[in-house]
This record gives sequence, structure tokens and C-alpha cells, in this order.
Amino acid sequence: MFTLRVNKPQPDYVTYKERYKVDLPLQMAECEANYARLTKLVADRSQSEFRFIVARGDHQWLHLLRILERSPYTTTLELSRTCVGVSSEWLAMPKLTLRMYHDAKLAEVLAWEGHKRLRPRYEYPNQSMYQSDEKYQLNRFLGEWLNLCLEHAFTPDASFQF
Repeated sequence: MFTLRVNKPQPDYVTYKERYKVDLPLQMAECEANYARLTKLVADRSQSEFRFIVARGDHQWLHLLRILERSPYTTTLELSRTCVGVSSEWLAMPKLTLRMYHDAKLAEVLAWEGHKRLRPRYEYPNQSMYQSDEKYQLNRFLGEWLNLCLEHAFTPDASFQF
């Protein structure tokens, strides 16, 4: 019928990971830095779409930053990247939805490729197999992406073919 499970002592090599604790100051610092990076990229507030090229090696990528929604205190943007010329499917970048909070001077990732409502912490394992610190990792990824754009991007001229 039923079997009784007996607690067996675990071998020494089995370790248990501590539960992830959200480091709020670290996350807020990353969001503040992302806000500063985005304001440098979106300097002209009258436009609703920003295009720039990042060239690395023999490849060029077109980055598109579109403003989806603008309100007095927030701006929602979409950041995407496509390869100019020969494309590579295994290097496809996710499409990120971002929100800039102007009163707090913060910017964070709201969604990526259909994944919405990110929580600050996930129990692991979970049904979607998110990492414990998924939200922080996405905001850090955004920061690295924006740094790359700030350091290596140039605006295409009118003769550039997409």
C-alpha cells in the first residue's frame, strides 16, 4: 500500500543552497545606471524612434529603440536588434520592453519576448525555470547592452541601406 520514507543522512558532498535574498540597493543602482544610459541614447525627446548601428568585427547590427507610450512620469520603450546583411539565428537578441520612471530616475526591464510581470525573486526550480535573480540578470543585461551601444554606436546616414 504505502511505503514509509525514512530520512537517510545525506552524504557530505550534497550541499543545500541558501534561499536567494533580493539585494535592493544593488538592483536600484543598476536601474539608476540604466536610466542614465537611456537618457544619453534618447537625447532628442521629440522623436519616437531611434536607430543606430553597432559594428563589431565584420558584422553590423541595427538597433531600434521605439517609444511605445509616453506620459508625464514614465516612458515605455521597446529595444530590438537585427543583423544588417547576413543574419544569424543563433545570435538573435531578445526584444526588450523597458520603462523609464522620470520622477525616480530609474529604468527597468518590464518584459522580454512575451515574458511579462517579472518578480524580484523566484523559488528555484519553478515551472518556467527562471533563475532566482531573473529580474536582476535582465536589468544587468540591459545595462551591458546599453553600454555597448553608447561606446560603439553610430547613427546611419540617409545613404545607408537597411
